[in-house]
Amino acid sequence: MGFRRSLAGLRQSWQSSHALLLLPIALIVVITIVDIRSPEDVHLGPTLVIAPALTPSFAGPWATGLVGGLAVAAQAVIGVFHGGLGTMNHIVQLITLFVLSVLIVIYCAIRERRKAQLAQVRSVAEAAQHVLMWPLPEQIGPLRIATLYLAAEDEAQIGGDLYATTRVDNSVRVLIGDVRGKGLSAIGEAALLLGAFRESAHRHTSLPDLAVTLEQSVTRYAADFETPEEAGERFATALLVEIPDGDPITRLTSCGHPPPLLLSPGHVVTVPSLHPSPPLGVHPSEPADYTLDAFSFEPGDTLLLYTDGVIEARDADGHFYPLAERAAQWTEGSPEALMHHIRRDLLAHCGGRLDDDAALIALHRTSPAHRRHHGRIIHTDAFQHGSQTQPRTG
Repeated sequence: MGFRRSLAGLRQSWQSSHALLLLPIALIVVITIVDIRSPEDVHLGPTLVIAPALTPSFAGPWATGLVGGLAVAAQAVIGVFHGGLGTMNHIVQLITLFVLSVLIVIYCAIRERRKAQLAQVRSVAEAAQHVLMWPLPEQIGPLRIATLYLAAEDEAQIGGDLYATTRVDNSVRVLIGDVRGKGLSAIGEAALLLGAFRESAHRHTSLPDLAVTLEQSVTRYAADFETPEEAGERFATALLVEIPDGDPITRLTSCGHPPPLLLSPGHVVTVPSLHPSPPLGVHPSEPADYTLDAFSFEPGDTLLLYTDGVIEARDADGHFYPLAERAAQWTEGSPEALMHHIRRDLLAHCGGRLDDDAALIALHRTSPAHRRHHGRIIHTDAFQHGSQTQPRTG
């Protein structure tokens, strides 16, 4: 199926580019006819260079060379009808048009080579992303999942933000984290944390024990690779989530990570009350006291996990992106629609470019369960009318 789609795309691209070739060829024909029918003191031949100059925008060096050759031939035809090819004016015009056409072809060849190199770099980055961060399944246990990853560095598809999920007995465990730094320099720490989670998630019965193991992995990595100038600078925030199949709850252990949002039908956003511990690797000599928090997670609800690159994205006036306010507008849609809306809205907020990596996971519960809420609730009326409301718990 994928191979057929690729062939169809190539065929469509080929047909489109060859259809566009009619434009410079028609331009050559029109200029030639108009120049021949014009008085001898009117010279439109030099404008033929427009045709080969236009071609690289949609075709490769071979097509550009062909159009350039046609332009030179058209200039020769014009010379025959206006005093012959032996005149100095036509000789200079022919030579100039030929040289310019050759330079345009060379430019087109260099551009195509760099384009191929860029495509290769992108394919390697995509392959690295799939190796380090396996794509999350669309459905796992009682959850429908959608993800969004926006790397801060140009041409990079991965960075310091990370996420992973796995099945453990009758529950789903999810990790979302953010290592210090951004872009390519943070990939090593991200790969370490992902590997440690995948290896240890099945060995520990509780999330606090799993957090201790991740802390030890980050500490060992820092001891092996941290330079004296970076002492104490290698750390990572992480949020560990466990969602049982049969119980309408979710359990969390936060290692300095922003709390998730619980989106419920009716445009209600709940911010769970967590007891976060320090980030992983901040105090390697002092074992952290990791806390297990729990709150209800009912069918129809969506748990939105994110990294600080989302909520710290600024607009032109320096205002942070109001994730809770914006997400409250899209509580009724699917996880995929939610990610689509947030991506478009986030990039519009920050002018199309992020200063830090950003990752989001939407977990939508589909299985039946008992309904109850715990946490701080944000109502969309406050967002729509700009009024200040007091948070309430229930």
